[in-house]
Amino acid sequence: MSPEEKVVYLSDPVCLERRLKLEAIFNSVSDGILSVDGDLRVTSFNRAAERIVGVAAADAVGSALSDLFQTRGHDLSCVLNEVIREGRRIEEQEATLALRDGSERWIILNADPLTDVEGEPAGAVLVFRDISEIRQLREELKGRYRFHALVGKSRRMREIYELVEQTAATNATVLIEGESGAGKELVAHAIHYSSPRADGPFVKVNCSALPETLLESELFGHVKGAYTGAISDRMGRFEAADGGTIFLDEIGDVSPLVQLKLLRVLQEREFERVGSRKTVRVDVRVVAATNRDLKQLVREGRFREDLYYRLRVVPVALPPLRERKDDIPMLVAHFVEKFNKEMDRHLLGPTEEATAAVLDYTWPGNVRELENAVEHAFVRCRGSRFGVEDLPQELWPVEKAAERLSIPDDPGQEKALILQVLEEAGGNRTKAARMLGMSRTTLWKRLNAYGIS
Repeated sequence: MSPEEKVVYLSDPVCLERRLKLEAIFNSVSDGILSVDGDLRVTSFNRAAERIVGVAAADAVGSALSDLFQTRGHDLSCVLNEVIREGRRIEEQEATLALRDGSERWIILNADPLTDVEGEPAGAVLVFRDISEIRQLREELKGRYRFHALVGKSRRMREIYELVEQTAATNATVLIEGESGAGKELVAHAIHYSSPRADGPFVKVNCSALPETLLESELFGHVKGAYTGAISDRMGRFEAADGGTIFLDEIGDVSPLVQLKLLRVLQEREFERVGSRKTVRVDVRVVAATNRDLKQLVREGRFREDLYYRLRVVPVALPPLRERKDDIPMLVAHFVEKFNKEMDRHLLGPTEEATAAVLDYTWPGNVRELENAVEHAFVRCRGSRFGVEDLPQELWPVEKAAERLSIPDDPGQEKALILQVLEEAGGNRTKAARMLGMSRTTLWKRLNAYGIS
């Protein structure tokens, strides 16, 4: 465009309006956009680029790109020179920007060549998105769930740490067995985030939460019209987990039909969506968990033996908390630290009496119940340490419960108290008897005497 043509262009109201609209769009997008000429000097710089790089457009335009930031891992100048010279594009590359102020930003960048009116190389345009926060969260998640985040020092837990560390580096299918609340999902996370698949997806499916038809669709997806309500094609969880790990919780509850399809996925790494004949192939690691005795279900003919052995390539048996009480003080300290951060508190932990009560309890709900008990204590505690009275009442020693409740002499008041405690205990007579400071037999006799069913 000659100087004369440029003057006409800028003075044309239609052209000027179009230019202003383009500038408005250029500055309103959330991605950073900049362009460089053949010498890698910045020729345009939008507002998002200002925010990400921390340099005003007025200072950036005309500067050498290398004066604004450096990229760690590869030389961006060399890459852009190749983009300009060879006319190729860069897509979705991660890079770290080292900025003038010494800080860093993680970005995903795309680059395309620019040409002049005669089709000759004229520079390049760089589009980049700040993923620093996402990257930080990803690293925190990895740190939180790697095997060293599992808490415990007992011999059985040390054996599990070693097994998880060895297993994580492979693609072997894992079956985690243990009671509810023992930490099966945490172990599944540890296996995934300690493995080469850590940057891939971790997809959880609770197999007991859905009926057979919905679970099949949830796992493998469906095509439009496969059944009533299937108004469009839908990707299943196995496809969503491609390149990562799928965690099948409560695997003992799946139907024979789903068991058969799971067996094929484990053997062939392929399946069809519900209502489709097209085969879908996936690269997925399978980690399953159950609180049921799968071997007994196999003997009863309720679980396929071939699927059982396909799932149980590496078995991980999690002990209940009552069998590793040496780990309880460490777990309590872990949860105290956690809730101090979450609630912005500064509790020092339990008193000696509370520690004794925690160690004396059988923990039918395992680690999850212990975590809930510590959280309960945080809610109730008003001092620097939480005592027995701050813990859930089922943890209280018999004498403490009796001291609090002090069974009244009046039969009417006694009946009302028993009903109140039964309600607090969720109808559990053993728990209610403990809270009342009497034996289960004594409570049973009182219930009969008062006609309480």
